[in-house]
Amino acid sequence: MSTPFYVSPQQVMADRAEYARKGVARGRALVVLQYADGIVFVAENPSRALHKVSEIYDRIAFAATGKYNEYENLRIGGTRYADLRGYTYDREDVTAQGLANLYAQTLGTIFSSAAEKPYEVELLVAEVGESGAEDEIYRLPHDGSIIDEHGSVAVGGNAEQIGSYLKQRHRDDMPLGEALRLAVAALGRDSGGGEVRELTADQLEVAVLDRTRPQQRKFKRILGRQLARLLDENPHAPTAPEPSPGSEGDASGGETD
Repeated sequence: MSTPFYVSPQQVMADRAEYARKGVARGRALVVLQYADGIVFVAENPSRALHKVSEIYDRIAFAATGKYNEYENLRIGGTRYADLRGYTYDREDVTAQGLANLYAQTLGTIFSSAAEKPYEVELLVAEVGESGAEDEIYRLPHDGSIIDEHGSVAVGGNAEQIGSYLKQRHRDDMPLGEALRLAVAALGRDSGGGEVRELTADQLEVAVLDRTRPQQRKFKRILGRQLARLLDENPHAPTAPEPSPGSEGDASGGETD
């Protein structure tokens, strides 16, 4: 009888982590930035049907990169958790921290299980507060760890280079247009730091958690002419009227890389 091939537990976990990291790196990057009136999400995403950024609850949004079917399952589970908790207890009991803890448990269990492969995803959960100091942004890698972020964060693609570019130029008091243009400039940088791609409105998915909105739901997608005007070099360009409530936020999401 041949001797079974032995692999140390440390090597197994390292291999699983490397597998998941490579899967996430193949996805298109997305960035999240705080700005003067809330939090803006910007993703390179030409699809208008499959979203990388979605509303979860009143003041909470979800963003992800990696394998669409995997993070879409997580988004759906998070939405169900938020709806059930808000209905059973109180809407104020639904928080980004609670949702991040739920995702961390799920990702951690899958990552440590030998019965299935690790999820090739990286998640961002954000909640807008009454002021910038109360905003919360949590990043969750494939292994289920939770990183509390502030200011700006990038995931997917060449996230390290994009994140470094953002941290050097980002300010929490930026107006929305300036923050959006900074995010697009960061996403357009290639991995070598040489050529810079120009991303158009048709290639972007943009949404905000806007603390100044009078309604309970703070999530809003930035689309069409409003997005084009915000991307214009003139920071004083007028913005289009806000769309009707029925088209502003949605609780469906996910997107192909």
